Amino acid sequence: MVAEKNKIVSIVYELHVDDGENGKEFFEKVEASEPYAFLFGADNLLPKLEEAMVGKGIGDAFEVSIGYLDGYGDYDESKKVIVPKTAFKEDGKLQRDLMKVGKVVSMQDDKGNPMQGEILKIDYRGVLMDFNSPLAGLDLYFKGEIVGIRDAEPIELEHGHAHGPDGHHHH
Repeated sequence: MVAEKNKIVSIVYELHVDDGENGKEFFEKVEASEPYAFLFGADNLLPKLEEAMVGKGIGDAFEVSIGYLDGYGDYDESKKVIVPKTAFKEDGKLQRDLMKVGKVVSMQDDKGNPMQGEILKIDYRGVLMDFNSPLAGLDLYFKGEIVGIRDAEPIELEHGHAHGPDGHHHH
């Protein structure tokens, strides 16, 4: 079996990033004990990363460098936004435990789409948040191995992502 559309592919990898100044720096590692499983061909991964795996089988290694424009895009200053403190209220109470500098918080945009934002600063104007991806503006270098491939279940195809062992779980 090989990595192709509608297969659930499990991978382990190391990701290094390059900001153009300091050379490659370690960013994260996905270990064999908890591989990352995804539905191939469903836009769940960066296209260039997926391309590096096409037609490969279990045990095959992959390696790919992805420039920031093909990765998470350039850093965008306009994605730094002041959010009113009222956005952190639940049942009329301010959620102070959520309002800490450096904390990454899940919010929703005006269309209800989930967004992750990091709190940069809190002052009288509100909460300054950065909704850029932590990988924005960085060149990416992935090196990994395919550790599992299976056929996707009909429900996974319907939902467009992996479920079950090593996959995404609905809460």
